[in-house]
Formats: sequence, C-alpha cells, structure tokens
Amino acid sequence: MLLARSLLRRAAGRSTIVHARTATAATKMPTTTTTTTTTTTASPPPLPRSCGRGHHFSLLPPLPLPPAPSSRHFHASAPSPDKLNLEGLAERVDLSGKNVLVRVDLNVPLSKDDDVTVTDDTRLRAIVPTTRFLLDHGANVILCSHFGRPKGEVIETGKNGRLNPVVGPLSKLLGVDVIKVDDCIGRDVEAVASTLSGGQVMLLENTRFHKGETKNDPALAEGLGRLADYFVMDAFGTAHRAHSSTAGVNGHVKLSAAGFLLDKELKYLKGAVDDPIRPLCAIIGGAKVSTKLPVIESLIEKCDVILLGGGMIFTFYKALGYDIGKSMVEDEYVELASKLMKVAEEKGVKLILPPDVVLADKFAVDANTAVAKCNEISGDWMGLDVGPDTLELFEREISNCNTIVFNGPMGVFEMEPFAIGTNTVAKLMADATDRGATTIVGGGDSVAAINMAGLGSKVSHISTGGGASLELLEGKVLPGVAALSEA
Repeated sequence: MLLARSLLRRAAGRSTIVHARTATAATKMPTTTTTTTTTTTASPPPLPRSCGRGHHFSLLPPLPLPPAPSSRHFHASAPSPDKLNLEGLAERVDLSGKNVLVRVDLNVPLSKDDDVTVTDDTRLRAIVPTTRFLLDHGANVILCSHFGRPKGEVIETGKNGRLNPVVGPLSKLLGVDVIKVDDCIGRDVEAVASTLSGGQVMLLENTRFHKGETKNDPALAEGLGRLADYFVMDAFGTAHRAHSSTAGVNGHVKLSAAGFLLDKELKYLKGAVDDPIRPLCAIIGGAKVSTKLPVIESLIEKCDVILLGGGMIFTFYKALGYDIGKSMVEDEYVELASKLMKVAEEKGVKLILPPDVVLADKFAVDANTAVAKCNEISGDWMGLDVGPDTLELFEREISNCNTIVFNGPMGVFEMEPFAIGTNTVAKLMADATDRGATTIVGGGDSVAAINMAGLGSKVSHISTGGGASLELLEGKVLPGVAALSEA
C-alpha cells in the first residue's frame, strides 16, 4: 500500500498540500464514532484535516429480506443445472444440417473517422467458441443481435445502424464467409435461411430496427423462430431484458440452450454469490446509490464483507449525519441507506464505508485536492476518490477473503488524480487471484477500469454484462435465462 499512498500524495501535491494523517485505519471496525470536526484552511475552500478510522455503522429498523442460502462452497459446475446448455443440446439432438439461431452481442465500437471500421473486436472474438462448436457439430448458424438504439428506425451507418461493419471481421475470425441479410424476419430472410447447408453462417440485420423487439412482440419472436430449429442464448448483456430475440423466440423453436458465454457468466456471477468459498467479499462502487442499493440489500444476505466506494458513499455519510460538502448525494435514498446499515449490523455482516476520501474543489483534472476523514468534509469540497487509509483497510479485508466480487469504481477513475482508489482495488483483485481466490469483475465502468490498468487477464472472470450483472447479483431472475429449455 506504500505505492498507492505515494501515488495519491504525488497526485494531490500537484495543486495543494496534503495534510499528514492523524490516525491509521483500525483493524477492527468500531460500531460507533464521534463527529467532532477540526479543520484547517487552504485556498480556495477550507481544507479539512486528514484521514482517520474506518467504521461499520448502523441505524434504524431492518428491511425485510429473503432468507440467506445455506450453501457454503463455490461449485465448479454451472449453478443453473435446470437449464439446458450448449453441450447438453448437442447430446440431446443431432445438430447436423439443422439451423441454430444464436443471440449474440455484436455491439462493437466503430471508428469515429468512417463509422464502419471496427476498432475493438473483443465482442466478436467472444462469440467464436459457441459458433465454432455448432459448426463443428454440422449445424448452420444464424446470428442475431441488436446494434445500438435505433428505436425502430432503419439507420444505414453508425453505432445505431446496420450490422454490415462486422461481416468482414466475423468472417476472418470464424474462417467462413458470413452471409448477411437486410432484415431479421420475413419471407426473403426465410428463403435464405432455408438454403443454408454444410455449416454456413448467416447474419441477420439489427433486431432493433423493429419497434417490437424491445416490447417482446410475439409476431417478431415468431418470425425469428421460423428461421431455425433450435435457439442458443449467448448474449448475457441483454439476458435481463424480455425482448423478442432474447426471451420471446424461445417459444417458437424445438429447444433452446445457454451458449458458452452465458453459461460461464451464470457459473461465476450466480455461483460465486449463491455458493461461494468463504469468506465472500463484495466491493461495490459507482456514482449512483439508487442503482446499487438493491444489490447491497441482496448481498447483505450472502456476503461476509461488503466494501463500499464511489460517489454513492456520500448518501451513506449523510445518513450518519456527516457534512458532505459539495459531494454528490441522492437525498431520497438516505433513509434506505440507514436501514441497510442497521440490517448489516444485525446480521453480522461487515458493511464498511471508506474512513477517508480524496477531495477536490471542483470536478476537474486540475482541481486542488486534499485528503480528509469521512466525518470532516466541509465547505465547497467534493469527494472524488477513496483515501489511503481506506485502501490499507480494503487490502486487509480482501486478503482474508476467498471469493471477491468487484462492481463499480471507487472514484472518478477517468481523471488521473482520482483513479488511484480504483486502480489499487484492481491490483488487489489481481493479487487475490494469484493466491488462489475466485475474483469476478462486473459492470461496465469497473471492467473498463481493470482493463485500463492492464489487469483484465489477472482476474478469474470479467463479466460481459452491466445491467444483467447487477440484476443477477440482486438475485433477480433473468428473462433470457428463465425462457431456456429445461435440462
């Protein structure tokens, strides 16, 4: 942690002095705290004192929550044995010469220069295992995906346009010529699908060119079902949406199964929180507490330790009666935050808030910065990252856990002075993986952060879904999974 502390002081030192700490983070989290505040001054706003102790707080009556699972160990097999997977489908039926519709996620970034050049083929490469498995078993593969948000309009190019830009890259990755059609349903599309043979690959047009896609339109689902004998769901990022191409189509094919990507997501995300090797730690960050409170509520029933970071911590601080300066807060969730702290305490779960934060006098990379205790923020300062004492505390907690889930950045990681918290947690995840822990990163921002730190290959699993990851962690049933055939 000396490196993280040195980097933090160096970043802060560019514009203002960082006061020396007056105390170190405690190993055992106290259940009470004082709110006596002492401040010094600096220009432009008053500069708070440096950081102090971490806290495990609680207030108000508990919320009604579902019973905790009784399982205590993480299974290597997929946690949803009731749903058919790809290998199970191949064992049950002869796929040779059959058409298999595969829902994938082809939302790749395009060059801003021409709107047609794929600049990152990660998602294209991710669908290769499932597609190749089907081709190797003699099936004809029909790929379908949405692309951006065209909202029912046909858009020729760009991030909401046709899927033409992925045809060339996909053909190279799969080693076969991909046949592209200009719609996803209809007689013309059915005619092409009926002629597929010898392990061909066909790509349908952007499913969201049809307004009914996002409304799970039965006619669109039926049209998609006419193209194939079987359906494979391999787009985890849309599995939480009950759309025609993710849920509705299941009712119009003989059998439907989870592809390799979806199967792996269920194995790690659902398996890790429902049946982990303990202790289980969740690191939850991000800007908005409104999107994370349901996750925290569910994880309290499953986790041994929950570490909080990001902009949402200030709603918890306000619930504790702290001054948060100009930090972001969602006032309508203050009471719920208080209740969750009380629930965690009653259930013996360590719900840990950062004991110190990195402050800025404006939301900018060249802002004046300082480090303060969580209960000594004042004036026009705003919190944009967790502090060095927090990172030492988090390191101790993470080092004691055998399953760790990381969802949401610790600060404004896009700005270098406020990226140290997120980058350090990413490094701690990599270190935990090296010692044998199961480590999972989910959510768009946390995935981006760990990849920016060059540590994407150093964790057990990186989730491909943002909203789907959150809903699975909440314990929700994903429509795109629930609709699959029984194993």
